[in-house]
Amino acid sequence: MRFKDVFSIIGPAMVGPSSSHTAGAARIGRAARQVLGEQPREAEVTFFGSFAATYQGHGTDRAIAGGLLDFATDDPRLPDSIQLAAEAGMEISFRQGTGLFPHPNTVRLRLVGVETGAELTLTGTSIGGGNIEIVDIDGFGVKLTGMYPTVLIQHMDYLGVLASVTDVMRKGEFNIGHMSLDRKNRSGAALTVLELDESATPELLRDLMALAAVKSVKIVDLNENGQEQKGKESTK
Repeated sequence: MRFKDVFSIIGPAMVGPSSSHTAGAARIGRAARQVLGEQPREAEVTFFGSFAATYQGHGTDRAIAGGLLDFATDDPRLPDSIQLAAEAGMEISFRQGTGLFPHPNTVRLRLVGVETGAELTLTGTSIGGGNIEIVDIDGFGVKLTGMYPTVLIQHMDYLGVLASVTDVMRKGEFNIGHMSLDRKNRSGAALTVLELDESATPELLRDLMALAAVKSVKIVDLNENGQEQKGKESTK
């Protein structure tokens, strides 16, 4: 059983004013950048619920921009992140969304990578105390909290794929704390998200990519040191 430490309850070290509207939003933006695997060239940010009503006053827009720049929640540059993003060549648009959303503090990001032109759509929620849940990645329903090192595996939904993945984890002595999986259709594209008790290694990525049905492997590791997780993405 996993137990939350006191910092996950009272919130992380952060630039305020709000753990939900600022720290949580920055962590969602940072998670999105890591899933994309590079700095975005374009970012369309749509806020829902309470985020939509108060994002300017609470600095949620600046927090998202800072996360997309890979800033940690306590980075002193967060208040200037929109300007810094523009200087880095990132075009960000903010809008208020309507309709159904999974939580009052919800944001949907549509990103285009600056180097490869890769595209990503990601929906995240800030659930309090700086804690987050990523609930959708490119139309796949997932659960990604960012509290633990996380491996995202895009693969085909073939018989035995999950058994092969877990066997790789067993041989590498990686313990899986939580797993979520969604697929587009039977025998079609699928996304498996694994939260681990320890950080992934290059050897783990290599062994996962060696599986025939696996198309790509990405790592999300939201350690609060302001350093981007480089070299932790593999794609066939």
